[in-house]
Amino acid sequence: MTQWLKNYLPDEYVSSVYDLSLDELWRQGRRLLLFDLDNTLVPWNHGEVSEELMNWLDLARGRGFFVCILSNNRGTRVQQFAERIGTDYIAEARKPKDIAFLQAMERFQCTPEMTVMIGDQLFTDVRGGNRVGARTVLVLPISRREWWGTRWNRRAERVILYWLRRRYALRTPNRREKTRN
Repeated sequence: MTQWLKNYLPDEYVSSVYDLSLDELWRQGRRLLLFDLDNTLVPWNHGEVSEELMNWLDLARGRGFFVCILSNNRGTRVQQFAERIGTDYIAEARKPKDIAFLQAMERFQCTPEMTVMIGDQLFTDVRGGNRVGARTVLVLPISRREWWGTRWNRRAERVILYWLRRRYALRTPNRREKTRN
């Protein structure tokens, strides 16, 4: 069971993208930040970009990071959001399959050691990032509103998170003070 469980073990577990240390990631040689979209950057099926998110992404890009959205969502939604924030994207990524991760790394000429996958789901974001050897960061979902398939996956994720806590002392972060619906 231990080896199977490691497939879902994130390298880091934080409350939100705003809790990531860009300085630390840069010191580690990370250069490519791959983000899931729904419930990682914005609430599910939500198109508005907060000023806080824009400022944070500008800060990351200003420090030299490449930023790319990697989403299983349909192309038009991801494209419109990516254009709003001025970043690259790969839609209909079919995470956790390797192909979109490898495409993003090739696009930005980065190795897995230079890549960080940040997302709110174990089965797609963390598993996919781990499969290609990228650093993985699990964030708490922004909202409880989700696609029905994701709600189903969350039930299984709760079981895996329970075992990750027991076996690897994975600590669940506290929610940020500011509420973001």
